[in-house]
Amino acid sequence: MYSLNVLAVDDEPHMRTGMVRSLSNFKFKVNDIDDEICFVVDTAESGEEGLEKINQSKPDILLLDYKLPGITGLEVLEQIDSNDENMVTIMITAFASLETAVSAIKSGAFDFLAKPFTPQELRNKITKAAQSLILARQVKKLNEEKKQVRFQFISVLGHELKAPLSAVEGYLYMFKDRALGEDLTPYNQMMERCLIRTDQMRKLIADLLEMTKIESGNRQRDIKELDLSEVTTMSIETMIPDAQRREIKINFIPTPVLFMADRVEMEIVMNNLVSNAVKYNRDGGEVFINIEENEELVSISVRDTGIGMTKEECDKLFRDFVRIKNSKTKDIIGSGLGLSTVKKIATIYGGDAIVESEENIGTKFTVTMKKTIMKIN
Repeated sequence: MYSLNVLAVDDEPHMRTGMVRSLSNFKFKVNDIDDEICFVVDTAESGEEGLEKINQSKPDILLLDYKLPGITGLEVLEQIDSNDENMVTIMITAFASLETAVSAIKSGAFDFLAKPFTPQELRNKITKAAQSLILARQVKKLNEEKKQVRFQFISVLGHELKAPLSAVEGYLYMFKDRALGEDLTPYNQMMERCLIRTDQMRKLIADLLEMTKIESGNRQRDIKELDLSEVTTMSIETMIPDAQRREIKINFIPTPVLFMADRVEMEIVMNNLVSNAVKYNRDGGEVFINIEENEELVSISVRDTGIGMTKEECDKLFRDFVRIKNSKTKDIIGSGLGLSTVKKIATIYGGDAIVESEENIGTKFTVTMKKTIMKIN
């Protein structure tokens, strides 16, 4: 239950009682909010008392009588922050005229309600004010979340680019200063390391661009029937040189699995799963790839006999820019975007990506996708 606080300021006791009675048991639903909206009503019999209560605990909605003994409703409005997004004011008056309404609105009132009014008229005004207030709060919250996400994104991106840039810069200064002498041969290893670092940055940028296109919906998708087994075979072929160098055996029995999908997206999924299974495997290890289907789902599982992960590491794995960093992974290059992109693609196809892992035993990734339900941009 989403509760809003209402303060009714009116010098007539029966009006205050009537507003409390009309709103105390009133509930309604706002679009995009699952909970019902209800109201907690407090009252004040003068402008002075109203101001005191507002200063003590600002209400969400202020029901303010235009004509009050002592300071008037307009004078109350002038003494509170009319631009406060956390409170809306509905002016109530027996003097229903255009001039009165305009004066109230100019002074910061959200809406206007003329006496005498029915309980339903009051509820209609309160509903409109509550919807406006909640929408404004949602927009503010989204903007704050967007700023925070942008800040985190830039911070992580800067951190991920800083290390390889610093390494390349250090090697270039060694070249410039001829730190190893005039003979170029000793610098070959430095050049190799520079190329590795620049390749790391290039991959990070490519993964970032691909993820952004997928998330924004701006990427042009080409949905056609394809064979997931054939896509998997091609992904395996790209990793064969690395696997053979470390004597890692990749086990896969190609069996046609036809699926309506965008080929590039399926290549992203398979390339990430297969490359991770090789990169994080132990020398002489194995990779087991299996694709299954039924009437509703396609399921891809890739299991390795590698270094594995803890439960805490698994819980973080599908977040953007997350890479598991420890003594076993410190020399493995990655952007931290591959698996988060895999999960996003699985979600687009109405499925999911999960991981099971055990330290020093191995890891298994499972990606499921629905055959008929997917969001086609």
